[in-house]
Amino acid sequence: MYIGGLDVGTTGCKLSVYNDKGEFIYNSYKEYDVIRKNGEHEIDAEKIFGSVCDVLSDVAKKYPISAVGVTTFGETFVVVDGNDNVLLPSMLYTDPRGHKECEQLCERICEDRLTQIAGVKPHSMYSLPKIMWIKNNLPDVFQKIRRIMLMEDYIVYKLSGVAQIDYSLAARTMAFDIRKKQWSQEIFDAAGIDISLMSSPVPTGSVAGNIRQELAKKLDISENTVIVNGAHDQVATAVGAGVLQAGEAVDGTGTVECIVPVFDSIPENKQLYDEGYSVVPYVFDGAYVCYALSFTGGATLKWFRDNFAAKYMGENVYAQLDASVPDAPTGILILPHFAGAANPYMDTASEAGIIGLTLESSAADIYKALMEGVSYEMMVNVEHLQRFGIDLKRIYATGGGASSDVWLQIKSDVWNRTVVSLSAKEVGSCGTCMLCGVAIGLYKDLYEAKCVFVKEKNTYIPNEENVSVYKKYYGAYTELYRAIRPIVEDLRK
Repeated sequence: MYIGGLDVGTTGCKLSVYNDKGEFIYNSYKEYDVIRKNGEHEIDAEKIFGSVCDVLSDVAKKYPISAVGVTTFGETFVVVDGNDNVLLPSMLYTDPRGHKECEQLCERICEDRLTQIAGVKPHSMYSLPKIMWIKNNLPDVFQKIRRIMLMEDYIVYKLSGVAQIDYSLAARTMAFDIRKKQWSQEIFDAAGIDISLMSSPVPTGSVAGNIRQELAKKLDISENTVIVNGAHDQVATAVGAGVLQAGEAVDGTGTVECIVPVFDSIPENKQLYDEGYSVVPYVFDGAYVCYALSFTGGATLKWFRDNFAAKYMGENVYAQLDASVPDAPTGILILPHFAGAANPYMDTASEAGIIGLTLESSAADIYKALMEGVSYEMMVNVEHLQRFGIDLKRIYATGGGASSDVWLQIKSDVWNRTVVSLSAKEVGSCGTCMLCGVAIGLYKDLYEAKCVFVKEKNTYIPNEENVSVYKKYYGAYTELYRAIRPIVEDLRK
């Protein structure tokens, strides 16, 4: 039996096929464009669905998939009329619109109260302020809206005809009660938005139904193919890494870096939310995760590769750079705020800084220092989470950065924790297949699915000698932001 894990991102969608033995079989991918103009950041939902159909059709020609789970990026929503026609391009979370509406919402409902309900600090990146923006600025369009769906429930609806959204993605709207696992009438009333426009919230990994018959014929796919709600992409990655218990976490290193820990109660410390951490329902009752972000994870190494290495080193640049780095910690400190600072600073105007260079510093030293800098930055988050009662003991590494043995050993040494890499290249798609397999009854629960799908690759144990050295450098690193930020501010005046 074959299962499909559909992972819809901002630049493309991939459909990964696994068999019921947890073996990866095939991957189909289709790109699409983000529209950036006049300061606005949008994406075309109809083109995304067209790409989804393309990868489904491609897979169907090769494998008879029994079920497809749908996982997507967060916050971005689609508005449709009574005939399911898309009314507007969809705003991405980086789109600046909604800032004024977020302030208006906080005037109508206490910010602390909203945070307590929704598990997020109010911000215009979330869906609700942008929905309010449409109502305030495009009233004629708003009157035509009959459904508001995030990307997951939009795709599920287009495939199955059932409008339902899983809890983890619903939490990215800033309007979902993370305790009651339902839309918050109180928040919707304050926003002036009709709650009935939203899809029905369901547990992560819920069956929506079979694929629409007319679509099945068009794509030449079986009418018995089951469509399943997956999760927000970060949650799907945690599942695919086998991170199912409190004290475990997944570290995803792509363009950004994100640590997603699992914990068994909702943190009540206000400072956690003030520092931009958001709390999201996980796959088990009573379990939650949060997202600790650095805006530049793998992007720092790409910056170095593209500007200082690629033209001189040819192919396999990262492998060559990894082979060139010194064994010992560099002693160079890099504040990796190349695109601003995420948690815990939430300072988009922060900029990067480098100290500790000498005439003896080599390109390999700087390259390794970039890996160390990102690791220090995430250690700041690990420490902050620990203060809030979220203690990480074992961290599973995913994403492009997880292919570097050098970087994973640095992380283990800096964090003084065991780091484990995984065999699956597309961990989010793998997690979606696990959710899908449980949903259709192939496995009794995610623990059984984990035994089938999750295969550990390498384990990195802290090197005690390096741990003590990195501890010293990390102490200095924690002073960098406060030292550099005032200088950056003066420069940019």
